[in-house]
Amino acid sequence: MTATTLVVDQSLKSGRRKGVGSTVFAIALWACLAIICAFLFFVLAVIVQKGLARFDLNLVTEHPSRLRPDTSGVKSALFGTIWIMVLTALIALPLGIAAAVYLEEYADGTRWWNRLIELNIQNLAAVPSVIYGILALGFVVRGPLSIGAVLLAGAIALALLILPVVIITCREALRSVPSEIRSGSLALGATQWQTTWKQVLPAAVPGIATGSILALSRAIGEAAPLLLVGATTFLTFNPDGVFSRYTVLPTQIFSLVPLDRVEFRDLAYSTILLLIIVLLVMNALAIWLRNRYQRQW
Repeated sequence: MTATTLVVDQSLKSGRRKGVGSTVFAIALWACLAIICAFLFFVLAVIVQKGLARFDLNLVTEHPSRLRPDTSGVKSALFGTIWIMVLTALIALPLGIAAAVYLEEYADGTRWWNRLIELNIQNLAAVPSVIYGILALGFVVRGPLSIGAVLLAGAIALALLILPVVIITCREALRSVPSEIRSGSLALGATQWQTTWKQVLPAAVPGIATGSILALSRAIGEAAPLLLVGATTFLTFNPDGVFSRYTVLPTQIFSLVPLDRVEFRDLAYSTILLLIIVLLVMNALAIWLRNRYQRQW
């Protein structure tokens, strides 16, 4: 047997071993995915089955009640969620989009402070949500601002939470706009601001809108930071301003789950189902915007 034949045989054996190893690894990955999906579908099936028992008009038209659990609802939590999402969007989106435009269109990447800002934004996106609640509690609720445990404090906490995500997604949307559009606009005599405002931002709107909606959908399901900044767990009136007491759907679920009575548990499942539907609608809207207005460059 020649040396060439030995080399070929060793290569074939090595290729077979690699092929078997890759197949086993792929099977293990698919098995893990199947287990996770089965568990997820089981949880969703339980939520839907038990949540439909109280998924009626009273759920969104009646306030919480400890005396009438059969007709109790989550109206105050639903209105509080709407209030806090609107305020969060008004705070986080303008700041996030402006920061993304600066970092992507104006900032000099060779400067150390710009690199430090980018590094901190990447790190802040992975910080646990409870940390933002502690930060808002120390500086907004009790600290220098001392506005108290009101709706505005919760909106600031959630705005801080999603701000890094908004900046990152907006930068990706701006980066997807071809550089030829910028060059052509500047060549025709437009200033950098006119180019950014008239050409780059309109072209990046689908990506910015999609990222913003997904960031807000993350905030709408957060309970830990809001519990720290004073979101109540039982409220029988709707908020009437930014300095009003409030509750939201996640904190309402948090208060209903430990109760012993079956009626309150059914109400908790129905509230979870309502929150899932809201999140699915927001994610579907983000997908529709991306597919409807996305451009092929």
